Amino acid sequence: MTDFKQAEQCAKLFLALAEPSRIRIIDILRVDKKTVIDLAMLLKTEIVNVTHHLNVLHEVGLIQRKKFGRVFEYSLNPEMVSEDGAVYLDLGLYRVVLPAVE
Repeated sequence: MTDFKQAEQCAKLFLALAEPSRIRIIDILRVDKKTVIDLAMLLKTEIVNVTHHLNVLHEVGLIQRKKFGRVFEYSLNPEMVSEDGAVYLDLGLYRVVLPAVE
């Protein structure tokens, strides 16, 4: 049985992934690092929308960002990626593989 903190963190991860655009962002970032502008062009959406999704994903620790001047570069949290390139979600007692979006 998971304790309350584990269950709460698990629920936050699921809420962060409950939006299709965020799953697409994770799928794009599994290949390479991207800026907000890169992601907006790939997703064919407004920069403000991408920024919001990136903030949600960053808040729960699924992605990380590095600042270069005035530009942030986003990548997956390295703890989520295994040596074989698979992306995992750590849900406390469980590790779930995120399949690639096709």
